Amino acid sequence: MAALESVMQEAMQHNLVRDVVIASSIAQSADLWKIRESISSAQAAEGKNIKHDISIPISNIAAFIRETDALLQQHFSGCRMVTFGHLGDGNLHYNVSASKNSSIDAFLLQQTAINRVVYDSVAQFSGSISAEHGLGALKHEEILRYKSPVEMQLMHNIKKAFDPNNIMNPGKVVMPLP
Repeated sequence: MAALESVMQEAMQHNLVRDVVIASSIAQSADLWKIRESISSAQAAEGKNIKHDISIPISNIAAFIRETDALLQQHFSGCRMVTFGHLGDGNLHYNVSASKNSSIDAFLLQQTAINRVVYDSVAQFSGSISAEHGLGALKHEEILRYKSPVEMQLMHNIKKAFDPNNIMNPGKVVMPLP
């Protein structure tokens, strides 16, 4: 516990972390998890947002957040970030919400441009545009922008090894090669 407190103090001194809470009991730990698990519901109650399930090497997370937040503010002034996830393994839920002064419908029309800023930044920081929730049908075309033909072939080979008859979610995660 002392080592964790020391690391967190140093992170705060270098402005990498604004505040830290470390549970000192099982009950506090359960309460913190309840807060963490309520983030998506709270965000949904506020309105639609643009969600990103990404992964970034742990050593790049702070710089990714700092630089990508700044890029999004530069291009989509007033947008609000809700970033949470599994910092210990690099998986982030990097969600973008409309500014308080903008209509959600107008904001959602910018989804493709917002995704491009986020995904280009993910690539710059050696990350992946998909993490714990997988690639999914929504990103099956987008992944071609960020993966080489060799990487795509490897994904197809792995899919074929585990699902030679293409019966598990056919055509969804990894589309057949042309």
